[in-house]
Amino acid sequence: MMNRSLPIAGRAAQKPIDPSLDLENEIIRLKQEKNAVILAHYYQDSEIQDLADFIGDSLQLAQQAAKTTADVICFAGVHFMAETAKILNPDKVVVIPDLEAGCSLASGAPAEKVATWKARHPGAVLVSYINCSAAVKALSDYIVTSSNAEKICAAIPADKTILFAPDKNLGGWINKRLGKQMILWPGTCIVHDTFSERKIAGLRERHPGALLLAHPECEDVVLRMADYVGSTTGILTFATKSDKKEFIVATEPGILHQMQKNAPDKTFIPAPPEANCACNECPHMKKNTIEKVYLSLRDLEPQLHMDPAMMRAARVPIDRMLELSK
Repeated sequence: MMNRSLPIAGRAAQKPIDPSLDLENEIIRLKQEKNAVILAHYYQDSEIQDLADFIGDSLQLAQQAAKTTADVICFAGVHFMAETAKILNPDKVVVIPDLEAGCSLASGAPAEKVATWKARHPGAVLVSYINCSAAVKALSDYIVTSSNAEKICAAIPADKTILFAPDKNLGGWINKRLGKQMILWPGTCIVHDTFSERKIAGLRERHPGALLLAHPECEDVVLRMADYVGSTTGILTFATKSDKKEFIVATEPGILHQMQKNAPDKTFIPAPPEANCACNECPHMKKNTIEKVYLSLRDLEPQLHMDPAMMRAARVPIDRMLELSK
């Protein structure tokens, strides 16, 4: 029988997991006992999604975090998402199943370098994709997600220079959509940047009736091939409502679980990466497991602890985003 004593963020759990436990039932019990809520991103493993109180994309999760009445938030996602929940709930306990669940976009835009970049453009407006650290959020004028980036960027006066960080693919897509010339930070998502134009073309040959649905974090060559470009929730909604029956999905394949639940009569094909690997799966999202969710609720560790001044500064553009997203 497997020993479920798993490391969390480089340390052992306080005590091993009893292998005879029904973890699903234990998680439900702990949620009730501690007045806890599980918020999960669409890219989590299906068993975590099925235990979550709310599943969504970054905007929806931020909105849910802003209004929760729970005492404890277990954030099954990546670090910057849990940080946003803590910023919106400074007096609540926020735990993340694995603190090492990071993000290539966030780590590729260190706050000190973003601050230097911003200083080179005095008077410019800094728009930061939510996939960034709290320190970068604190430097920002606006925070956006893939669901609302076009709307928020369109509302910024045309005479303003806009700096957009940290995803150049999303920024480039917005530039094309709005006819803007935002200055882009040179960052990309390790998952969305890996989809293969060649292999997608091959899939379309084999599935001539399939529509290609792509997240705007994908490279421009993939976006130009797509029948629909949108956020994770946008992709889910489009596929659910469409009268088509077959879709190639160019985003992290965790979303396919909800797509299949919403439309069991349809076929969803994950877009393949260029290499023969599982590179279309986010290695950070997949650090979270049901065992780590259980341990985080049982031990209330690892908790997020953040500098209060930074949280106050970061909350200003987050609140602005939430208000503009109504």
